[in-house]
Amino acid sequence: MRHAATSSKVVRFGIYEVDLRTSELRKQGRKIKLQEQPCRILAILLEQPGQVVTRDELRKRLWSDDTFVDFDHSLNTAIMRLREALSDSSENPLFIETLPRHGYRFIAPVEEVPATDQEKRSAEDPATPQSDLVVPAGGEAIGRANDSAPQAAQRKQIDLRRTLVLSSLVAVVVVLVFGFTIRSLRSSTSAKSAPTQIKSLVVLPLENLSGEKDQEYFADGMTDELIAHLAKIRSLRVISRTSAMEYKGTHKPLSEIARDLNVDAVVEGTVLRSGNRVRITAELVQVATDRHLWAETYESELGDILALQSQVTSAIVNEIRIKLTPEEQERLSVNRPVSAESYEDYLKGRYYWNKRSEEGLTKAIEYFQLATQKDPRYALAYAGLADCYSIIGSAIVGTVPSQDVAPKAKAAALKALELDDTLAEAQTSLATVRFNYDWDWAAAGTGFTRSIELNPSYATAYQRYSLYLMAMGRAQESIAEINHARELDPLSISMNFSLGWRLYMARQYDAAIEQLRNTLDLDPNFALPHLVLGQAYEQKGSFPQAIAEIQKAASISHDGPPILGALGHTLALAGKREEAEKVLSQLMEESKKQYVSPFYVALVYAGLGENERAIDWLEKAYQDRSNALVFLKVDPQLDTLRSNPRFQSLLHRLRLPQ
Repeated sequence: MRHAATSSKVVRFGIYEVDLRTSELRKQGRKIKLQEQPCRILAILLEQPGQVVTRDELRKRLWSDDTFVDFDHSLNTAIMRLREALSDSSENPLFIETLPRHGYRFIAPVEEVPATDQEKRSAEDPATPQSDLVVPAGGEAIGRANDSAPQAAQRKQIDLRRTLVLSSLVAVVVVLVFGFTIRSLRSSTSAKSAPTQIKSLVVLPLENLSGEKDQEYFADGMTDELIAHLAKIRSLRVISRTSAMEYKGTHKPLSEIARDLNVDAVVEGTVLRSGNRVRITAELVQVATDRHLWAETYESELGDILALQSQVTSAIVNEIRIKLTPEEQERLSVNRPVSAESYEDYLKGRYYWNKRSEEGLTKAIEYFQLATQKDPRYALAYAGLADCYSIIGSAIVGTVPSQDVAPKAKAAALKALELDDTLAEAQTSLATVRFNYDWDWAAAGTGFTRSIELNPSYATAYQRYSLYLMAMGRAQESIAEINHARELDPLSISMNFSLGWRLYMARQYDAAIEQLRNTLDLDPNFALPHLVLGQAYEQKGSFPQAIAEIQKAASISHDGPPILGALGHTLALAGKREEAEKVLSQLMEESKKQYVSPFYVALVYAGLGENERAIDWLEKAYQDRSNALVFLKVDPQLDTLRSNPRFQSLLHRLRLPQ
């Protein structure tokens, strides 16, 4: 039957009937309790059995435009209640099939109950017991007491034999039913007690329900914080923010997202902020079965937001039955209070930090400083400050001398750890300072491993630890760590570039070229992959290709100093000395407008074969504590200087492991 006529008052499917007049659901004549919303959904699905009813159509039918409701959560909950009433499941549906993120379909055969059957059922009184009368053909009721004595005796023997046979059959049936019931109960109990096999998940960007663009930072911040909470659990792999944010605003099926990210489950939801109150709705979906494991709504004041986030995290952990260590339990249960104003400034700071631009970093520093002023005990805000100062002073993207900002980065990281020594972000920030600016290799290594121990899903910790290992000359370990970071953040352009750069530093040039080209497929306008791709071609002696790639990088970056230094070096090795000297002059002019690390000037002189002048500029970089020097031991472009005693002296002073 394609369509259930709405004129029919009762519709039957399987052992169920639904009375559309009274919105009553019955199972084999017994009334099943069902709330109004699930019953209305059932009626809508029964109008078009076998056809898809979209979520949007259900929204329009169930809620008017002026109704304020979290539609996704409400619909998911109603469907769950309806399935419970029908003893149905999303994994192996008998009645209601889910089409992920699209809608639902009623898949069981449906029939109308004829009016005569309905009237007959109404006329019957199920409470009346069956009469013990024998009705002969003539229609007169005669009781068994009127039988003759022989007939009565014969009937008695027949009845006795029947009783014995029936008793035996009943006994057999009871034994069979009892055995089946025990097995079913054991199976059911086992199924319920067996843990849901979820070892990895992604938190998709929470949807901003306010409708205001200027509140996007808040929804993104809530997503970040939920990821950070779940990432503290060692036995759970949680996809990092960068890859999760790739799905913001998209409507890709959950199965595709799970396949892209290689995860078992997806957390999705919404955020609604009204004044100082926040409401978070979250839902956990096991993708392999499209099973909605859990859905709930939480509401609190903005100042209690950390406790609210912990509640959501704990609910997810309980549902997927992850066993927590005592340390993890303690860290997830601790909720340090934070002022509403400080928390909002912190979220804005992280929003601009994630842009990774000079303007974004400057704004992020402003907001993190405001957060620490309003709440001097807010550890995460200090960790954010440390991250910003570390990047803004780095040689590859920095615009100020590292020695001007390194002390600020260190002070902020130490303050964060003083307030909360379990923060992986703060441990990573401090380890980065130890590595880039203090050149305290042992302390840096310990800090990175500690941050990974605290937050085993923090991709940035693995990425920076990989940098450290490469500087120490431990290339294969470095590549293993960056691959671990990519597992946690597979769609991150930064992580994919980082793998290509490490392959280059490990002198695996063909592998580096392949990886960097794959990275450029993700974003052809990312300057750094073009830069390192050119350097890899240079090492293979393919100078035309090398120059072309580095010139692309220079065009994209508007002649950034790191790229000009590499271009001058390659032009010089290609025999284009005059062009290389022009690039050198350009670098010198640029240094009058902004900070240029002396390392990049040294790179051009090394390409020109002027080794003593190259080392002079490396000495200046040493005085500036330029973090480009941390790779002095492994950088292929410095190979022509390695036999020079002054270069060896510089390596010795850096105390890099031999």
